Amino acid sequence: MNRQTATDANEAAADRAIHVLLIEDNPGDARLIREMLRDSEELTQRFDLDERAGDRPTITCESRLEDGLETLETTRIDVVLLDLNLPDSHGLETLEAVHETAESVPIVVLTGVRDQEIGVRAIQRGAQDFLVKDEVTTPLLVRTIYHAIERARQRRERRRRRRQMESLNRLNRIAHDTTHAVITSDTRRELEQQVCDRLADSDAYQFAWIGGLNPGSDEVTPRSKAGSDEEYLERITVTAGDDEFAQGPGGSALRSQEVQITADVRTDPDFKPWREVALEYGYRSVASVPISHEELVYGVLIVYSTTVNAFSGPERDVLSRLGDVIGHAITAIERREALVSDAVVELEFQIDDLADPLVDLSTEASVTVRFDRLIWEGETLLAYGSADGVSQDTFEDAIDRTTRFEDVRFLTKGDDQFQFELVAPIVDSLFETIATHGGRVSSVTIDDGEFRFVVQLPQGRDTRRIVELVRDSHEGISYLSQRSYDQRETDELGAQSVLEEKLTDKQRVALETAYAAGYFDWPRGSTGEEIAERLDISPATLNQHLRTAERKFFESMFESSREDGS
Repeated sequence: MNRQTATDANEAAADRAIHVLLIEDNPGDARLIREMLRDSEELTQRFDLDERAGDRPTITCESRLEDGLETLETTRIDVVLLDLNLPDSHGLETLEAVHETAESVPIVVLTGVRDQEIGVRAIQRGAQDFLVKDEVTTPLLVRTIYHAIERARQRRERRRRRRQMESLNRLNRIAHDTTHAVITSDTRRELEQQVCDRLADSDAYQFAWIGGLNPGSDEVTPRSKAGSDEEYLERITVTAGDDEFAQGPGGSALRSQEVQITADVRTDPDFKPWREVALEYGYRSVASVPISHEELVYGVLIVYSTTVNAFSGPERDVLSRLGDVIGHAITAIERREALVSDAVVELEFQIDDLADPLVDLSTEASVTVRFDRLIWEGETLLAYGSADGVSQDTFEDAIDRTTRFEDVRFLTKGDDQFQFELVAPIVDSLFETIATHGGRVSSVTIDDGEFRFVVQLPQGRDTRRIVELVRDSHEGISYLSQRSYDQRETDELGAQSVLEEKLTDKQRVALETAYAAGYFDWPRGSTGEEIAERLDISPATLNQHLRTAERKFFESMFESSREDGS
């Protein structure tokens, strides 16, 4: 290795290392901190996933705030270890000065034994943590630095994602017409055809088609197409398997669920099976956009241009967003169709290793637990149900030992029979999968040592696919049975229509939660304050939601009666 190569390698290693800035005017304390970090390999090992393993932390020590601030402005720093009492600064003003200079850099405050209270106040002012100097050990120091850096990284990631979402929501003019077609389409067939039409009408693209996989086959079959070269599809084959016709952008997009680009048809080796025909039609670049929503794959949109490298930068980003919009729109269309259909399919499943304390209770004491209503509120699941054959104390103890539940509240009193409300703070991928496919969990029963749940789907849905997705979402799920029946209208006045069409999501959730929690019973099972607290809103806001929902409901009922001449 020559001298220049060695220098470059050393600079690269330094860039990967953890950079610590220690601002401490006490030489003894500074030396101790440096020795702890120099002799410890744990810190670099903790950052193994960040490719920093083996690179010892670099430590820059300054004794004055002014020098520390200058270092922050000129050097990449990952974490600051800060003594608040320095020759040129004192107390929380020291923290504020560092935080103002480098807001995104995490700060760990160093305090004396008598200054622990100021350490707590420092955290309230933006510090990540504080350490009492006389109590610092090497493991404690390493853990504190690691967690401070990791929390700061997570905070930056959250900000990045928020900015990314804000950017994606501002669709530019290039996709405006296509997005309008997505919004105004009534059926999936109409939606997909309009997307192809709008893209082919653009001067930038010559041809577009949407295809999907047939059951039991890897071949991608066109469903919609638009452009002057529709016969092109009759001369090519696209698959998503493992043959040569699956290695191009279409098959790769379906497998990876990411946009795939052929920048130049003439030179891309993966495009060889279609090159001759594509060049005959003048195509020079191709974009393949997966159409999906969550775990459901609806197909792939493939767009062609006569320009080399036509899908780089902003165009690629717009098409990627368009694939998401189409996937969401198809899901919405399927859910809307489910609302107007009377035909219902019920799928029953059994799941192991879920809520084991409750399952064990049903075996040992012949207890039956039923969940009759599940309500999603943000990232929280509210479950309302009843228990039979168990005391409230025993039931509450079982809930405390069930990791998936956070809290239980009893809505009625009873020695061995009562109604309850449960809170699950983590949205389960199983329920997300079912909702995404247009279904819902209509009931959950824990009885005789078994945890069973019933999924309700509109007639015509791909039940085989939903069974596969449910099985894949959790280990230990068994498919038990399927049954179909006609769901007749039980509400001639259209109450369900009011709930779905007239109310906002927040109004519907507030009304449904109030009903399930016994707010409308007498005596009431829950007060307005309890419901508002559960929904994390003020009682005044809850009251506003309920009043508005009631007004819309009665308005719909009475106006409907007036129009009918009743």
